[in-house]
Amino acid sequence: MAECPVLAPQWPVPDGVRALTTVRSGGHSAAPWASFNLATHTGDDPAAVAANRRLLRDCAELPADPVWLEQVHGAEVVAAHRVARGVRADAAWTDRAGVVCAVLTADCLPVLFAARDAQVVAAAHAGWRGLAGGVLEAVVAVLPVPAAELHAWLGPAIGPTAFEVGPEVVEAFTARDPGAAEGFIPGAANRWYADLYRLARRRLQAAGVAAVHGGGWCTYTDRARFFSHRRDGPTGRMASLVYREEP
Repeated sequence: MAECPVLAPQWPVPDGVRALTTVRSGGHSAAPWASFNLATHTGDDPAAVAANRRLLRDCAELPADPVWLEQVHGAEVVAAHRVARGVRADAAWTDRAGVVCAVLTADCLPVLFAARDAQVVAAAHAGWRGLAGGVLEAVVAVLPVPAAELHAWLGPAIGPTAFEVGPEVVEAFTARDPGAAEGFIPGAANRWYADLYRLARRRLQAAGVAAVHGGGWCTYTDRARFFSHRRDGPTGRMASLVYREEP
């Protein structure tokens, strides 16, 4: 794992849970997807993406290929052990060992979940639309454990100094939760800067998840480590994965 182009989440999950998020370097893709792009929908050479996915499975010693989703910025949650790869959804969960839940991001927020007893894990893709639409609450609601028994980890996303949005984004959050205004900093010309990490923590805590870890990266400003769609336009995607190990 030390030589694999990944970051290991720092969260107090029990033995039996494995999680990681990839970085942009160390793969086979050419520019503008250079180089560890794991997404098939960005225009990259399919052979390079396939090679990157093989590299991920081998170097991270995954028990199986990840259950890749067709992400649509919604709030659909699927059981990864029951669906075919490529299902339209923005989150997946499982209580089966050896099933790898995965989401792809390049500015949107990846959120990983694990139960305190290691019996359930999940991964969610939370861009602002999915976050406002309740994808994190949908994950908490579908998991067969109480929210208070969950750990959540916030992976690399665009940071609050770079994520400029319009008033419609502010309205999407504050119409449901007026206190979500704390997640926005006023900019110029009726623009705002959104803090996805703060907004996600607020949503998770309201859903009963008190143990929230991670956050603090910025995919936009950390060009060396992360892809950023807002910064670069056509670009690759990182993957965030979580799974239960076989007993």
